[in-house]
This record gives sequence, structure tokens and C-alpha cells, in this order.
Amino acid sequence: MNNSRWLSLIVLCTGFLLIVVDMTIVNVALPSIQRDLGFSQSGLAWVINAYLIAFGGLLLLAGRIGDLVGRKRVFLVGLVIFTCASVACGLSFTQPMLIVARFVQGVGGAISSAVILAMIVTLFPEPGDRAKAFGVFSFIASAGAAVGLIAGGLITEAVSWHWIFFVNLPLGVVTAAIAYRLLASDRGIGIGKGADVAGAVMITGALMLGVYTIVQTSDYGLGSLRTLGLGALSLAMLAAFVLRQARARNPILPLRVFRSRTLAGTNLVQALMSVPFISFFFLGSLYLERVLNYGPMGIGLAFLPVAVVMGLFSVRFSAPLIARFGAGPMLAAGQVLAAAALVMVASGPTHATYAVNFLVPMVLFGLGGGLSFPALTMLAMSGVAPSDAGLASGLLNTTGQVGGAFGLAVMATVAGGRTVQMMQAGAGVADALAAGYHLAWLAGAGIVVVTLGVAAWFLRARPVPQADMSGAECEAVA
Repeated sequence: MNNSRWLSLIVLCTGFLLIVVDMTIVNVALPSIQRDLGFSQSGLAWVINAYLIAFGGLLLLAGRIGDLVGRKRVFLVGLVIFTCASVACGLSFTQPMLIVARFVQGVGGAISSAVILAMIVTLFPEPGDRAKAFGVFSFIASAGAAVGLIAGGLITEAVSWHWIFFVNLPLGVVTAAIAYRLLASDRGIGIGKGADVAGAVMITGALMLGVYTIVQTSDYGLGSLRTLGLGALSLAMLAAFVLRQARARNPILPLRVFRSRTLAGTNLVQALMSVPFISFFFLGSLYLERVLNYGPMGIGLAFLPVAVVMGLFSVRFSAPLIARFGAGPMLAAGQVLAAAALVMVASGPTHATYAVNFLVPMVLFGLGGGLSFPALTMLAMSGVAPSDAGLASGLLNTTGQVGGAFGLAVMATVAGGRTVQMMQAGAGVADALAAGYHLAWLAGAGIVVVTLGVAAWFLRARPVPQADMSGAECEAVA
């Protein structure tokens, strides 16, 4: 039974790896896609944006559907949609065809990944094993980004961009077949327990509009009337959804789950924590490319220490450290290391030397992630009733995606604004770009400090009364 559980974890993580790799593998192939299909610069962004809008908009709904109809079923359906959409992406020969296929691919990715954390919680009820399992999951999440960068460069240069999508076909089919046979079936609590169709439409529409507004800030700016107007509309839709959930008989998002200080706090921390981590990879890639003239393979290899160190600590050391010192202290320690890494890269020269100015921060950032993410996941899922585990899983992923997307837009705006100021002052292109990235990384370190304060406030050790929430005794780990 024990071996079966760990094999099931490997299957779930393999499915998630496909999704994570796809988020970065496409970035490397964008220039080839642009040349082949004739995309404009603004049109090319929709190859990424179409995926992000579907993925970020459907995570919460997909997680709740998993609670209702069975998580294994939802995982398999999402994996099948993702795999079929990948084939459609590879076969695309027009711009609209690729954009639509990418949107459907995001739908499949959201459906599949939204229930994975909930399935891990069910597989590993013991805190020690669960911490180890979350460590493996965190490793896959971090390593997948680096794998995507390296694989994207190799495949695009060796064959063509079409094959970055075609490789998902054999992997997806094999993973789905093994998952069908190996994963334990679950019936769910029943569609009648949460079939709030109107609420589902409202939250999905609000999240999709919110993500769309965020990703379009690169064209229109954060302070434009268009961005502010769409943002306000998205928030209004979200407020209307919350009001409906407070009154609905069978809400898709029962507001009682937010009575848990731990669940509310971890989701806020997840949103904040995603900003410096996502922006570090994104802005770091641009710095290596535009200032230090790294190619796709060089960029992927440059971030390899982050993935290796994060993976080593997530799999080998995070669980015993959490067991000994607690998830809260390990989360704090990880954030301190991440802040130190950001300050170090922000203090470097324009033409930095990788071995001198980047290698140590990369290792520290990997350590920070290897401690922070498993600890935060443990905290988020610890005080959740089994019937709400899928909802909590989807919610945690949603806050990470939306928070990271919004934070990245802010960080990109900060970097761009500083670059423009420097160029207007007569600085060279490389110096201006580096100054922008340095300021954004310094701002990221400031966000880490805010994250530490929020975590200290929400996640300090205290019992969380949840018997009235779920009819079951739940202990919040802090």
C-alpha cells in the first residue's frame, strides 16, 4: 500500500510536470513561432496570454468540481484535454488556430492541476509523509521551469517549434493510462452539494477578466483608463460572486472555509510570495538575454542551480526540518534567504559575472524556495476538511497564479520605468536595462519583507476552530 501511494504521487507529479514545463518551454520558441506564423509583437503575446487566462480563470472552479464529482475523474479529464490541445498546437498553421488551441490547453492544465494537491492530501494523511510528498511536488514545480527552458531551446533548435507541443502526446497518453489504473477512485460528495451554476460562471468570468486585464498591462500600462476600468469591473464581478456565495444554498465556494485564519493567511502569503519568485525568473531571463547576451540554452543552464538546490531541499531536507522546527519557522527562513538573494542580484554591476554575481544568489534562491513552498503548502492544506480539499487546492493555485501575474506586471512596469528614466538621462542601453532590473529585484526583496509580516500575523501558532465548519476536527499547523 505504501509503495502504491508513492507510485501514485509520481504519476500525479508527472502530470503536473507536463503542465509546468509547458508554461516555460513556449517562451523559448516564441521567436520561431513569430517568424513561421507571421505574428506581430502584440499578437505574439497572445500565445502566452490565451493559456494564462484559461488557466488562471478555471483553477478555482476545477478544484471544487473535483470535490463534487471525484478528483481522479477530473484529473484524467484535464490531462486528456491538455494532451489533445497540445497536438492541436503542434498542428497549428495559422495564428487563430494556435491561440485557440493554447486557450484549450490552458483549460486542460487548470482542470488537471487544480485537484493534485487535494489528491496528495488524501494519499498522505500522516504529517511526516505529507511533508515529504509536498516536498516532491514542490521540486517538480520548481524543476519544471528550468526543464522547460532547456528543453525548449534543444527542441526548437534541433527540430522545430511544433515539436515542443508534440512531445506532450506520448507523455500525456502514458501518464493518463497509468493514472487510470493506479489512482484510487473517489466518488466525490455529489454534484447536488455544490451545483451553483450561476456562481461558477461569475467566479470564472471574474478571474478570466482579471487575468486578461493584468496580462494586457504590457500594452496599455497599469494606470491607463482601460486597465483601471476592466480591473474595477473584475472586482465588481468578484464582489457580486462573494455576495451570492453568502446567500446560495449550495455555493461553489463556501465562505465558511475562510473562517480558518490559516487558510486565509496562506492564500494571501501565496499571492505575495509568488511575485518575487515569478519575477526573478522572468526578469532574470531578460537580463541574461539582453544585457549579458545569453542564448536559450545558456539561460536554461543559468537557472539550473535554482532547480537543483530547490529540488534537493524539497525532496530530502524540507520534511525533517518542518517536522522538527514547524512549517511557520521554515517558511520564514526560506523567505529570508530569498530576500538575501534578491538584494545580492540587485546590488550587482551592469555586466555581471555569473560565477561572482549570480551563482550564490541562485543557490540561496533555491534554498529559499525549497524551504518556503513545501512549508506553505503544508500550512494551507493542514486545516482543511477532506470534502473541501479540492477547493483549497484550486484556491491556493489560483492565488499563486493571479498574484504572480499581477506582481509580474507591476515588476515589469517598475523595471521599464526605471530603464526609460536612465535612457533619458543619457545612460547606455545595457546600463539602463540593468538599472531597471536591479530596481525591480530590490522591490521584490521589499515584497518578501511584507510577506514575512503577513505570515507572522496570520500564521502564528494558535488553534483554529473548524469543527463548526466541516463537522470534523481539523488541526491547523503553524
